[in-house]
Amino acid sequence: MGGIVGIDVGGTFTDLFYSGDGVSVDAVLKVPSTPDDPSRGLIDALQAAEGAPASLDVILHGTTIATNAVIERRGARCALITTQGFRDILELGRRDRQRMYGLTGVQQPLIPREMRWEVAERLDHRGTVLTPLDEAGLARLAAALAMEEVDAIVISFLHAYANPAHERRAREIVQAANPDWEIVISSDVVREYYEFERTSTATVQAYLQPLVSRYARNLAGKLGELGFGHQTLVMQSNGGLIPLGQLQERAANIVRSGPAAGVMAAARLAAEAGFSHVITGDMGGTSYDVAVVVNGAPRIAETTELDFRIPLRLPMIDVHTIGAGGGSIAYLDRGGTLQVGPRSAGAVPGPVCFGRGGKEPTVTDANAVLGRINADHPIGMKHLARLDIEGARAAMAGLGEPLGLGVEETAEAILTIINHVMARRTRLLTVEQGHDPRSFALVAFGGAGPLHGAAIMREVGIRTMLLPPHPGVLCALGCAVADLRYDLSQTVETPLSEIAPGFIRDVLLGQREDGEARLAGSGTQLDSVAATHAAEMSYLGQIHTLRTAVDPSWDHARMVQAFEEAYRLEYGNILGEIPVVLVGLKTAVLGVRAKPVGSPSPLERRPAPLRASREVYFGGWRATPIYDRADLAPGMTFDGPAIIEQADTTSVVEPGMAARVDAFGNILIEVA
Repeated sequence: MGGIVGIDVGGTFTDLFYSGDGVSVDAVLKVPSTPDDPSRGLIDALQAAEGAPASLDVILHGTTIATNAVIERRGARCALITTQGFRDILELGRRDRQRMYGLTGVQQPLIPREMRWEVAERLDHRGTVLTPLDEAGLARLAAALAMEEVDAIVISFLHAYANPAHERRAREIVQAANPDWEIVISSDVVREYYEFERTSTATVQAYLQPLVSRYARNLAGKLGELGFGHQTLVMQSNGGLIPLGQLQERAANIVRSGPAAGVMAAARLAAEAGFSHVITGDMGGTSYDVAVVVNGAPRIAETTELDFRIPLRLPMIDVHTIGAGGGSIAYLDRGGTLQVGPRSAGAVPGPVCFGRGGKEPTVTDANAVLGRINADHPIGMKHLARLDIEGARAAMAGLGEPLGLGVEETAEAILTIINHVMARRTRLLTVEQGHDPRSFALVAFGGAGPLHGAAIMREVGIRTMLLPPHPGVLCALGCAVADLRYDLSQTVETPLSEIAPGFIRDVLLGQREDGEARLAGSGTQLDSVAATHAAEMSYLGQIHTLRTAVDPSWDHARMVQAFEEAYRLEYGNILGEIPVVLVGLKTAVLGVRAKPVGSPSPLERRPAPLRASREVYFGGWRATPIYDRADLAPGMTFDGPAIIEQADTTSVVEPGMAARVDAFGNILIEVA
């Protein structure tokens, strides 16, 4: 077999991308995911590829195991040990509300109050010891916890970012009480202030660590049984990769593994096609993930809310996720109004038309009923020779009857609602952030994205949509094109005028050395190593910071100049003589992997060959051209309405739109 494999394990399907030389696409496929054991879905995909895993050079992998564990509350049973007086930090949070106009809500902290404990100790913000660690009291607490059914212990002390000595000593004492415990200290996870966010991030790490550790061991064992002895790399939320062997200690870093891979691949393909401003829309079976790429670079969020009062203070590609997928269930609410999602039929039982026992109509059923999906060629469903269209129509009839709608009208209403929901979230990230969507290209991907991209494009006002050559497995491709990445940070929180000469250089170079050591420990063959440095700065007295690219060689005056340039660009002015505070220093270390670059093909403008025609519903039944993606060569053109079929997805070109194939095999769709 040889070459590389990228595999993305989603909530409904597991996608595989295989390339023998790293450039050409030799195989793409989808198999049903296995929620009870996600590693089994990955092995199923490898076996479905009918190759020899033992001969592969590398397996690159994206997963939703961490995301699902947090959403479904299936993580480890944890205990929190914190500074005296701060037991309730996870519930106090930032005085935010679950709903903007509501005064009540339900909070589900990952660690309940009865499992949160205090110990006497205290540091100030410079790391100076104010109250020594009560080691005897901590030992008694650890002995008591040893009698409880606890999988992991979180140790998070106030100001541990400035001096981790108390946390490290506490770890030694607690580990002695039970060597089998997974113990996480906050200063190892994130070396920054914001005690709530730091404690929450350490809690997420501990909550996921036992689960992710078992998953990594199971996967490594199963791959070993297939004879695979090379490296497996896993996609992180920041768009970089880490070795499978390091997954346990970085469990919190893979919470958005799959969506990050898709954004990275979309940004790269769009840049090759000449688009530097991109909106990525990834619609799978369960969710719709949208992100914005400006000047070729995805936005990196420093903090992400996983759930109400569960922030994760780790660099992550800023992907917004909503419950809008092919499996999203349509229903009537208490007022008799048609709603769609966020509840999903998932992989089991799945949509009605999948014939696995699903009874409630879904978005996929609506597409099938309207003829947009080829009923005779189900994608990724080996158990099914033909979609159950009659079952889907019956489900639509039952849903639409109270509304006075026919089968087709009900299906079209479902698509209108779900398209509006996705368009609204897309506008939130563009128009409401000051971006003009007309200057962006939409990259639609995922198993269901190309079915809905044209509608989103029209509703948001986007002029061009790019359909990659294999949109249904783009997240798997994203794993294959990513580099290794480690992010390091440290809080400083000191006016620049008070910082000793050489301190900034020493911290940044130390962070780079730390990252390079981790790269060396990964055992991955790299082409080169690169590092970027940044500083979080503000004026004295300000809460919010500005992130500015810096160089370790800069003196204080140059740092101030860089901050003022960024401040003037953001706000239009500067604040004169107010001192500038260096809040934190950050370094990203990249291990760049060899990635052959594809070359454009010559364009020969000519009509696309028609494969077939069938009746498809666009406000009414009409004969619609059907194109085979494999027959579409660079330079070919065709007009909507049209359906494009391929092994990994189906794409819809709406009436009034025109399509053409570019030099890289992408289909560019524009409003005529």
